[in-house]
Amino acid sequence: PGNETQQSAIFLQIHSIHSTILVVILLMCSHTGEALYSYTEEPEFALNRDYFEEDFRSHGTVFDCKRWIELTLDEQRAYVMSLLDALEVTDRDKRLKVARAILYLAQGVFDECDTEVDVLHWSRHNVFLLYDMGIFTALLELLSMEIDNNQACSSAVRKPAISLADSTELRVLLSIMYLMVETVRVQTEDDRPEWRAAREAFKNELGSPLYNGEPFALLLFTMVTKFCSMNAPHFPMKKVLLLLWKTILFTLGGFEELQEMKVRGRERLNLPPLPEDSIKVVRAMRAASPPASAMELIEQQQQQKRGRRSRRPLVKQDSLDTYNERDPFKNDDARDEEEDPEDTDSGIEGEVDPLDRDVIIQPPPPPPPLRPPTERVNFPKGLPWAPKVREKDIEHFLETSRNKFIGFTLGNDIETLVGLPRPIHESVKTLKQVSHRVAFPSSGEEEVEETPTEMLYLGMLPNLSQYVIALLKLLLAAAPTSKAKTDSINILADVLPEEMPITVLQSMKLGIDVNRHKEIIVKAISALLLLLLKHFKLNHVYQFEIVSQHLVFANCIPLILKFFNQNIMSYISAKNSICVLDFPHCVVHEMPELTAESLEAGDSNQFCWRNLFSCINLLRILNKLTKWKHSRTMMLVVFKSAPILKRALKVKQAMMQLYVLKLLKIQTKYLGRQWRKSNMKTMSAIYQKVRHRLNDDWAYGNDIDARPWDFQAEECALRESIEKFNSRRYDKNKNGDFTPVDNCLQSVLGQRVELPEDFHYSYEMWLEREVFSQPIQWEGLLQNP
Repeated sequence: PGNETQQSAIFLQIHSIHSTILVVILLMCSHTGEALYSYTEEPEFALNRDYFEEDFRSHGTVFDCKRWIELTLDEQRAYVMSLLDALEVTDRDKRLKVARAILYLAQGVFDECDTEVDVLHWSRHNVFLLYDMGIFTALLELLSMEIDNNQACSSAVRKPAISLADSTELRVLLSIMYLMVETVRVQTEDDRPEWRAAREAFKNELGSPLYNGEPFALLLFTMVTKFCSMNAPHFPMKKVLLLLWKTILFTLGGFEELQEMKVRGRERLNLPPLPEDSIKVVRAMRAASPPASAMELIEQQQQQKRGRRSRRPLVKQDSLDTYNERDPFKNDDARDEEEDPEDTDSGIEGEVDPLDRDVIIQPPPPPPPLRPPTERVNFPKGLPWAPKVREKDIEHFLETSRNKFIGFTLGNDIETLVGLPRPIHESVKTLKQVSHRVAFPSSGEEEVEETPTEMLYLGMLPNLSQYVIALLKLLLAAAPTSKAKTDSINILADVLPEEMPITVLQSMKLGIDVNRHKEIIVKAISALLLLLLKHFKLNHVYQFEIVSQHLVFANCIPLILKFFNQNIMSYISAKNSICVLDFPHCVVHEMPELTAESLEAGDSNQFCWRNLFSCINLLRILNKLTKWKHSRTMMLVVFKSAPILKRALKVKQAMMQLYVLKLLKIQTKYLGRQWRKSNMKTMSAIYQKVRHRLNDDWAYGNDIDARPWDFQAEECALRESIEKFNSRRYDKNKNGDFTPVDNCLQSVLGQRVELPEDFHYSYEMWLEREVFSQPIQWEGLLQNP
């Protein structure tokens, strides 16, 4: 999660292999800052270049009127050092000009380049040079000054309308820092040895409490909460969120690093290896059911034109996207009383399954020529995931068996099989082979390793609730289903121009820019939350649980369901981008004339990678919040999530379908027999794609867990365990006057007492003076007072 370039091969398994490879190549070649800039920032590219050239020409006698790319490395270092000195001037306008010159270097001195590849090359070269010269530390000081600029904050609060001009300094600083973090983070095969060393050093700096005693990410979290509390409405939130996401991704690691950490952690704890690599499993997974044939689409269109229903002696069972429930988030308009037109024909013989449709239904192509059976592609048979079982399930199985055959129980014992018949022995042996063993958290004194994840959690803990609420506020404001409210936070401060558009073309361009801006915010927040949940769960399960509980209490579950309660096909195939305005294309090639027709047509991609990525992340977050939490699963049922999730199955993408089916599986036992009976295709898809857990009675609803749950009691019990964990592990400096006295003999004798280094020199004298020479009436201790 969080790294679209490295994992595009996983997420982009759309039907056509050729189109998938093409999209992957385009993604890998895209500039790291493509999503960083709004289209309204386009004029500032030339401004950055002009300030750089003006400053660079002032050193003309030193560099013999050379261009930047013609300078030697020593000459480039000397010039960057002069820029670093100029950043320390007191004049705010002069500092901004110097910062723009530095940004132009980070952007790849595009005016001296002929191709986009050249821009990427010089951007990478310049970024490592800037880091080596200490530019990032200097920028951090300026960023802290801008965050604490009360005058700018109070001025922005009083303004009726905030525009791009109110965040100029912040945008320039954040853009440079983002380019540095993202460029250094991405590793390439041709990296120089000094660049690899710089990457490790930069990673350690960002993850360590070197910036005012806390990791760099906490400064960005502070910006998020300050913005959401309306104290700094001019903060450019899109850039802050992108930089925060990439910082977490860099310092903690992405999905592949997580997988490696899991393997190393299980080896360290002497646990059995993972049954499979989830990345490889998902990569080999195909979307449910093959694409519809051209003849089926033509037949369906003809049936719709005739407006007649065909004879149906046998009614086909409901397909994967039909549903009978009302959506809880639908608007109260006239359509609420009508049936969905897609549902009215459900069950008709000859209906095309919505999962057989493409992401975008296009005019049917001519039917392909028939191939002989020998040319048929053979896909691997069998289920994709190895089955698992929890030790709790083995205990329950043995307790039931002992009650049946022996007449008494042994408690939490999964080893004793005396008196049980041979088939039970074989069953327990099989269950133990696929048992999902975990390392339970220690309840006593423990060694806490100072990992980047641990230091980030420790820094976030005091204000964790505010961070979570702020991120969800931004997610709500950027969701396409949210309606504009006067009292909601304004996330468009860094996209709206000073002068509003006056022509239709300008309005269309701004509309695309605003929608793209919101999509990027959703993408950054969803990836950030998923990364935090996965890393905290790997570091310590209670760290994961407290973040999860804050998300649940802040209504994250209904928020994600609200996000998916839209035309998800339209969202996945949205075309809110103007390719000719993307960086670095717009600064290398001549700008063609934009027309309303070209803007309306959008790009040539069949789907929007950015939105597909966001949807998968949000589904994974929802899975993590509800897994093994029956009270939260009941929330999915109460909010009528089944029809919303089933509509998401229309997107023919294997990974997205997998997480939708997981969410449907955990609530099938609560949806009733009639729902399961009328949704057998969904049940079959769950069986084929989701991991099987032995003894899990999900398909029948007979599980003992399928009973009403007290939400408050379950969450309170979890909260109590979390508070005990935090108190034991982090409350080291308690006030001695209010610390309760420990009267337990074993606890007192088991305490670790810190002794001075020279204690052993005077130990015998202390023993003689304090113990042996003191008259103690030991018999008096046995007498009653």
